Amino acid sequence: MTMTDDEILAEFRAADALLEGHFILSSGLRSPKYLQCARVLMDGARAERLAKALAAKIPQDIRDWIEVVVSPAMGGLIIGHEMGRALGKPAMFLERPQGVFEFRRGFHLERGSKVLMVEDVVTTGLSSREAIESVLDAEGEVIAEAALVDRSSGKADLGVPFFPLIRIDVPTYEADAVPPELAAIPAIKPGSRAAA
Repeated sequence: MTMTDDEILAEFRAADALLEGHFILSSGLRSPKYLQCARVLMDGARAERLAKALAAKIPQDIRDWIEVVVSPAMGGLIIGHEMGRALGKPAMFLERPQGVFEFRRGFHLERGSKVLMVEDVVTTGLSSREAIESVLDAEGEVIAEAALVDRSSGKADLGVPFFPLIRIDVPTYEADAVPPELAAIPAIKPGSRAAA
């Protein structure tokens, strides 16, 4: 199943998940737009459509190698589950109760497991790299990453092939370099982790 960028953005708009304002991203950067993936994924049929479209973006030769889908909680949990379903693979998630990603709840990887890392949004790639490192520590091998949204303008270096469903080029700013029109709006933090 393929979807155009317009069709993907229509899904976000239909879910009231394309927000405008002054947002503090989980990376600590500031942005005038925010895609609230939790809202777009709260409808099961919509989440399934987006996951199938994302799975179709991954080349067949890579899909053939995937043994397990892993995603970081919280943001990647729902899309990771849906990607596991779309690919017919088990889906697990990482948590960071002490600030570092780890497998819990009885999840574990067999040594050498070929992993597809799945995120909701990639901005700087920091969370993805941390999650990939945790998979390596668990003796798995991340062979690729997929995400609903790439906000990095293609700049995120994850160390593995990266397949986003859509790339959104929205400017981001350091907290001390916010333009006046954005600074005039109260900042809110809709993400799932404290600003860095």
